[in-house]
Amino acid sequence: MKTPVGLVTVALTAAILLTATLVIATGTRGEETEFPSSAGGLEVRTFARGLANPWSLAFLPDGRMLVTERPGRIRIVSAEGQLSPPLKGVPDVWASSQGGLLDVAIDKSYAQNKTIYFCFAERTSGGGRTAIARAKLNDSGGRLDETKIIFRQEGPLSSGIHYGCRIVQADDGNLFVTLGDHGSHREQAQELGNHLGKVIRIAPDGSAAAGNPFIGRAGAKPEIWSYGHRNGQGLAINPASGDVWEVEHGPRGGDELNIIRAARNYGWPVIGFGLEYSGGKIHESTAKDGMEQPVKYWVPSISPSGMLFYTGKLFPKWSGSLFVGALSGSMLVRLSLNGNGVAGEERLLQNLHERIRDVRQGPDGALWLLTDSSNGRILRVTPSAK
Repeated sequence: MKTPVGLVTVALTAAILLTATLVIATGTRGEETEFPSSAGGLEVRTFARGLANPWSLAFLPDGRMLVTERPGRIRIVSAEGQLSPPLKGVPDVWASSQGGLLDVAIDKSYAQNKTIYFCFAERTSGGGRTAIARAKLNDSGGRLDETKIIFRQEGPLSSGIHYGCRIVQADDGNLFVTLGDHGSHREQAQELGNHLGKVIRIAPDGSAAAGNPFIGRAGAKPEIWSYGHRNGQGLAINPASGDVWEVEHGPRGGDELNIIRAARNYGWPVIGFGLEYSGGKIHESTAKDGMEQPVKYWVPSISPSGMLFYTGKLFPKWSGSLFVGALSGSMLVRLSLNGNGVAGEERLLQNLHERIRDVRQGPDGALWLLTDSSNGRILRVTPSAK
């Protein structure tokens, strides 16, 4: 006799709640449990720990999670917070500087096809580049099957930085992916003949998605959706509009939040709001005809990372808010929106003193975070019971 799906969901949620209760943080620096917010007190509990620079978190349909570690590992996290051994079948990654195993995404038809996508820094002669792979998750065997690299970034190689590498799947099945400018090749973000500093749109097999704006244009890569980006670190689809939103790192100041439109030029490095790390000038100006302005920018930088639009019921006051993790800012940022504009910003969990690499909404409506450190944690954020 099969167990009804609803009962499975209830059981998994109960297991998550029980586990979170059992692993209460101790209250030492970096493990406080109570934080103020506009929605009332927040309770932050450690769900799992011992991860080496975790980069991305994705929920499976049964409530378990996949988590990537930058050194090159993917693990399954059980509903009790237990980490599996690293899955076999992951390609070799170049885990150097900012590179390694980065984002992971679950196919919308995962229940039928068991397919996942992930991106990583791939080493090649002379440097590294972003590669995207797909595979079938064989969780009972602890491995990935039919692993195939479906896309490789073309253009001057990276010495180890600015890979971008966030993935989001649209309702039509196509994938949007951020690709960084590789740092020392930033001028290539303005050129359509390579993939540096671009957001691409590809089919699940890695080919250019039908309807892309530069298909058939001489000298342009057909996978390109938008260009003029520096290092996109967050990507999400706004459920209210269907628009793709992106956050990217600026240099010394000038982190950006953008709405990504087909064929648009987002200006890097011609326009922007940052400086060289030495303090020198980078940009011609902050605006120019034919180049998009960000929805919001940050000076000084907060180093925005993973992002999500909140649709859960656990925080009703925050419905429709955009959450962004911050690395150098060591916090979780909540942006209240008014249509396509930012109406306000709230900075959360600053006393946690953690670099927040990813933020996800769980099936329980909680906020789930990854902390970026050599002993990284998965954190669950809920309203305080007090």
